[in-house]
Amino acid sequence: MKTLRICHLYGNLLNTYGDNGNLLMLQYHAKQAGYQVETKLVSLGDDFKADDYDIVFIGGGQDYEQGIIARDIGRLKDELERYIESDGVLLAICGGFQFLGQYYMTAEGQRIECLGIFPHKTERQEGTRFIGDIEIYDEVNQVTYYGFENHNGVTTLGPNQAPLGRVVTGHGNNGQDKTEGMHYRNTYGSYFHGPLLVRNEGLAKHLVALAIANHEAKKGFKSLSQL
Repeated sequence: MKTLRICHLYGNLLNTYGDNGNLLMLQYHAKQAGYQVETKLVSLGDDFKADDYDIVFIGGGQDYEQGIIARDIGRLKDELERYIESDGVLLAICGGFQFLGQYYMTAEGQRIECLGIFPHKTERQEGTRFIGDIEIYDEVNQVTYYGFENHNGVTTLGPNQAPLGRVVTGHGNNGQDKTEGMHYRNTYGSYFHGPLLVRNEGLAKHLVALAIANHEAKKGFKSLSQL
């Protein structure tokens, strides 16, 4: 049986509000598609090689844990960027989404430098948070996603950066421009906790299908679009 390889990036530190449920959904749908799954935790001091994985998942955490990760994650930038530009499948939730951008501000006002792979920036709110159910519409795939948001961060996308979807109800990235998350190639970022893929099974299946297509193309098999 063929095997999909999943990297759980900093999974021992980032699991706010059950974000690990996204990992379970990816594992489940990969097995339903006839694949075995190997999941590896990559954390502080561990090596990350872009060619070793078919899916990368990074969740969200509190400021304390994210501060620890911020001192480590920079060494992974080149390989993560190579993975992204090679159409590797990556799902980043909340803090993971913030880490892909330029910087984020903690609730206490400390600026944390991030990977800088994408142009988005995250400021803070004082004395309040974006909390509640949220609904967005993915205009590219013409799909509605449902979720729950709970974040202090106020994220602004770059001028040419595409959101995961447009806010129908809720706050989204910043409560102003109706954007939620981001989407670039096979990289998806979102503030949805809950977790995202449990409430949006179609997206889980889509991510797994992308990973299988990449895996089979690398191994010399036909891609899904050729079957």
